[in-house]
Amino acid sequence: MIRVKADELRQMYLAFFASKGHAVISGSSLIPENDPTVLFTTAGMHPLVPYLLGEPHPAGRRLCDCQKCIRTGDIDSVGDTSHLTFFEMLGNWSLGDYFKEEAIAWSYEFLTARAYLAFDPATLHVTVFAGDRDAPRDEESVAIWRRLGIPERRIFALPKDDNWWGPAGQTGPCGPDTEMFVDTGKAACGPACRPGCGCGKFFEIWNDVFMQYEKKADGSFARLGQRNVDTGMGVERTVAMLQGRATVYETELFAPVMDELAASAGRRLDASAADAAAARIVADHLRSAVFIVGDAHGVTPGNLGRGYVLRRLIRRSVRFAKNLGLKEGFTTPIARRVIESYRHVYPELEANAARIVDELLKEEQRFEATLDRGLAELDKILGHMRARAQSTLPGRVAFRLFDTYGFPFEFTADICREQNIAVDRQGFDQAFEKHRAVSRQGADKSFKGGLADNSAATTRLHTATHLLHRALRIVLGEHVRQRGSNITPDRLRFDFSHPDRMTPAQIAEVEGLVNGQIARALPVAMETVSLEEAKRAGAVALFAVKYEEQVKVYRIGDFSAEVCGGPHVRNTRELGRFRIQKEESSGAGVRRIRAALEEAAGEGA
Repeated sequence: MIRVKADELRQMYLAFFASKGHAVISGSSLIPENDPTVLFTTAGMHPLVPYLLGEPHPAGRRLCDCQKCIRTGDIDSVGDTSHLTFFEMLGNWSLGDYFKEEAIAWSYEFLTARAYLAFDPATLHVTVFAGDRDAPRDEESVAIWRRLGIPERRIFALPKDDNWWGPAGQTGPCGPDTEMFVDTGKAACGPACRPGCGCGKFFEIWNDVFMQYEKKADGSFARLGQRNVDTGMGVERTVAMLQGRATVYETELFAPVMDELAASAGRRLDASAADAAAARIVADHLRSAVFIVGDAHGVTPGNLGRGYVLRRLIRRSVRFAKNLGLKEGFTTPIARRVIESYRHVYPELEANAARIVDELLKEEQRFEATLDRGLAELDKILGHMRARAQSTLPGRVAFRLFDTYGFPFEFTADICREQNIAVDRQGFDQAFEKHRAVSRQGADKSFKGGLADNSAATTRLHTATHLLHRALRIVLGEHVRQRGSNITPDRLRFDFSHPDRMTPAQIAEVEGLVNGQIARALPVAMETVSLEEAKRAGAVALFAVKYEEQVKVYRIGDFSAEVCGGPHVRNTRELGRFRIQKEESSGAGVRRIRAALEEAAGEGA
């Protein structure tokens, strides 16, 4: 094992797979484009779903990258030695090219070769899929590991819960995986101690997923026409292991932030378990918030969707900062430390530094204004409950704390959990929905989900956004740029830069332009060209988004040309009639259009 820093690990990993014929591609935005089913990019494979399903990737069939990810499913575990809400995932993919033999051999080589990570092969333990009624035991992976020198006693066959990578949603590509663990030398937790048991003896270092199945809507599994490999190695956890650190917070990725927190508190923060956990939560949550606000499609705190997740992270950090005795304004120096640590890897953070600092400070101050009063109110409520021997906080009370004091549900649930009090989530949701009847997306509900919807209806609406974008630029001016979109099978939502409310005449003109192109039955064609060629040809690309050297340009007749990944219809006559339902503000200098496609007159009879 060699001691490397995060910068060295990223470079070493990408260079290794480049030497194996992989194209090094840029990581994608944290905000998925045109995917209504998830709020954030949760894994390296997420931006590649269309290509895993068979669409050709401009860079080829072997890819590798380092992807920014956000996951909040384990947020209650943040504060321990390794759980994070933001992390970087190194990954390599085979899109219908190589499969298990090469993937496992290369994983083993990178982990154990002296020129790379140089882990002692004797410490390596692996797990494979044990098999069930849906798919057989992964004997192929077992045989490959044996040939590489891993003895039977260090190969563990485990069930789906451990060694099956399911689709992110209800349907989609999935399959068995093989996971690699390093024995840390700690004592076993018991006779049944094995990789994945959670005691800390075995440290997961890598995961190779073999996407050879597709889960159908009826729950059955069918063989995929294209077998893929999807692998993942977490930067933070791997660096901690390579450096011999007990926690990810002791690496150079967190050290500047942890030092800043200790300086602000005026004492060491590792003297007590409570202080250590609080400091880790603040460090993790604010690092995540910096990346969310600083993304090319940056989010601001709010009460729904991504804004809610961001608000929850910032407000949770404020709560634990108070436990540490940090002074108001603590988010600013922490944010600056994160930006300084990552600006050479993610230049968008430095470019958006002013916005990051401003949004975090505003949210901190907004919450500070009501936090003490809200905590006092909750403490009073819990006191009354204890006196009455009540064990569940009513949902309507949790919603009142949210509505009056800005306490996210999970914030209230955190505090109640510490006092062995449950919270009525169903009652909270009912009160929330009653209050927010105009929106059917509750904060956590929209965070559950999976793959992008590639249905015909969604594809039609995706194509319509291209027509809408071009029509807006014609009517309002070339300053118009897409600032985000969200598409379901029923409607599209399109955000764009424009300082003023659109007039009824402008809305009618845009709608007329789009329907005019639909009536022209324009062909939709795709070509793969270099990014420079696309720009010279006048194709529109999203501002501040990283693109590969080779990109796909979708042209809709002589009307529109955009750099995009799809999906699209073949001809505009497939779209039906376009109707703008609403035009409204989406933030300073950003407008939002909601629109739908309807059957054209005479269709469907």
